[in-house]
Amino acid sequence: MSHKILVIDDDISFCIMLKTFLEKKGFVVTNAFNSREAEVCLNKENFDVVLTDVRLPDSDGIELLKAIKQRSAATQVILMTGYTEIKTAVNAMKLGAFDYVGKPINPDEILFTIHQALDKKTTRNTGLADSEPQGDKPAKPTAKSLEFVQGDSQASAQLHEYIDLVAPTNMSVLIMGESGTGKENIAHSIHLKSKRAQKPYIAVDCGAIPKDLASSEFFGHIKGSFTGAINDKIGHFEAANGGTIFLDEVGNLSYEVQVQLLRALQERKVKPVGSNNEVTVDIRVIAATNEDLQKAVKDGEFREDLFHRLNEFGIQAPRLAERREDILTFAQHFLNQSNKDLEKQVDGFSPEVEALFLSYDWPGNLREMKNIIKRSVLLSKEETITKKVLPVEMFEASEERAAQQVFNQEHQEEDLKLFSSRNEEHAIRTALEKVKFNKTKAAQLLGIDRKTLYNKIKLYDIEL
Repeated sequence: MSHKILVIDDDISFCIMLKTFLEKKGFVVTNAFNSREAEVCLNKENFDVVLTDVRLPDSDGIELLKAIKQRSAATQVILMTGYTEIKTAVNAMKLGAFDYVGKPINPDEILFTIHQALDKKTTRNTGLADSEPQGDKPAKPTAKSLEFVQGDSQASAQLHEYIDLVAPTNMSVLIMGESGTGKENIAHSIHLKSKRAQKPYIAVDCGAIPKDLASSEFFGHIKGSFTGAINDKIGHFEAANGGTIFLDEVGNLSYEVQVQLLRALQERKVKPVGSNNEVTVDIRVIAATNEDLQKAVKDGEFREDLFHRLNEFGIQAPRLAERREDILTFAQHFLNQSNKDLEKQVDGFSPEVEALFLSYDWPGNLREMKNIIKRSVLLSKEETITKKVLPVEMFEASEERAAQQVFNQEHQEEDLKLFSSRNEEHAIRTALEKVKFNKTKAAQLLGIDRKTLYNKIKLYDIEL
């Protein structure tokens, strides 16, 4: 069952944006734009997590926090505000708020905080005391928490052997592979199996960071340090302190940003924009790319020292076509996931669809499979997914592939015949030369009769 979240903020565009983001992550989200609307929602149903702005037009987020906790102590409340007031934060935590985050909200950070809040709610519901000593030992990751299917192929076995091998260390990991091969899942899996599993995991899309804002995004800034810096901002490195930072598509970083990143990784210190004070950070770095970074290094587009800093341990994410033994396993996983997300009950795949899946090349890898299956589940009116709900591109690609195979086979046969003919002509000329063009002896040497030899001489236009 999907977790229910109530988002309360008088900034309508921000509220809707956050709702859209969280729904894509699998949550059921309701919006309220003031305290009165929030109370109506809270009276109608129970929510697992409430995200509320501190300053609402008709009330105070602190008062709303008290009311929510009186209704349900298990509901986790996260306060959001553009005014980073320490006293308010401390007061909110004393009143039972799970956490207190400053605006502008970082989507990955708020997602991490929500997952932490849900973990705390689950712990309480299962009767485990919050004060129970856990030590430094991370919780053992489950298959569900990994959101990752291992597969049975040799390529999958090797991939997970590498994950298990490197996860307990603090080595930097560079994950290489085509788009859609599950690089972020691999990174998250390494984090969940590491000693930092209970600490922050911050994923950063390096390709989405504007060059002029990169320093602020990575290292933070202080209020007034540049135009638009209306509040202090914690950067990704400081947000990941104690945990793991995942740099997705690291090959997209500009050369100038690479220099700044290298310094931060070497010294494990960051300086927010506009500040004179350095902040020491303890982080584990995992990076991913679908580009050939070694070629980028040779071409002078990526710093060699940064490449080696990131590539202490390299993992190649295999293409889906390279592990065909896993295709139906992955397909069933995405079918179960789609049934849950779309509230449907599609049982499986028709034999024709399974055959197509096994023969299709999957250029978009796991991401393409996930999207195709979710679309098929949505369109399907039968108990199983049939060929008629699959995108036509799959059939066109399979037909093109089959035609190419036939073409290659035919040309290979023609090449073999040509190769055979050339060998035969050469053998006849050699035999004739050896016996000084005595056709009877040449036929004996070649193991054929004289009539066949005459025909071959005529065929190849051999002059005697």
